[in-house]
Amino acid sequence: MRRREIPHGVRFVTFSCQRQLPLLRNQAIAGLFVEALARARTKHGLSVYAWVLMPEHVHVLCRPPSDATLERILRGLKMSVAKRVIEQWKILHAPILGRIADATGRPRFWQKGGGFDRNVRDEAEFAREVRYIHRNPVERGLVQRPEDWPWTSVRWWMGARQDELECDPPPGPPGAWQHWRGFM
Repeated sequence: MRRREIPHGVRFVTFSCQRQLPLLRNQAIAGLFVEALARARTKHGLSVYAWVLMPEHVHVLCRPPSDATLERILRGLKMSVAKRVIEQWKILHAPILGRIADATGRPRFWQKGGGFDRNVRDEAEFAREVRYIHRNPVERGLVQRPEDWPWTSVRWWMGARQDELECDPPPGPPGAWQHWRGFM
């Protein structure tokens, strides 16, 4: 499906692991992804507003800079993670390699295609997407409270900005979102 990006618009993006296997359940791999997302944020000027890593997929609410496409940034982000993980699995002769092979026998970390994404058109939709992202682990029964899930931006939204990936302030007037906790 072709992306129809609104120039410098906010995007809600979802992409999945190959065959929807829970490859991101591994903490080292999840940490590697968060590092790669932080690099993409710095290197490409990607604004990241909210994110969550689920065991088999990722949600990101973001905005590419005006001089780059989201497709190019995501391709680089996903490739950097896939390349490092698959190389390590090859060294270890990991059995998972057979389960993630595509029709040609080549291992794939991410499901083929660009995933799912859409333009976020207004503040109400932005708030819904942030809430959806942060409540996803609760809705799936993985944790009781959003802040209990380790791979999410919800603690940043709550003001507990520890050693996690920093998010960008939401679009709109300065301070407009300061009292919203990102999941209510």
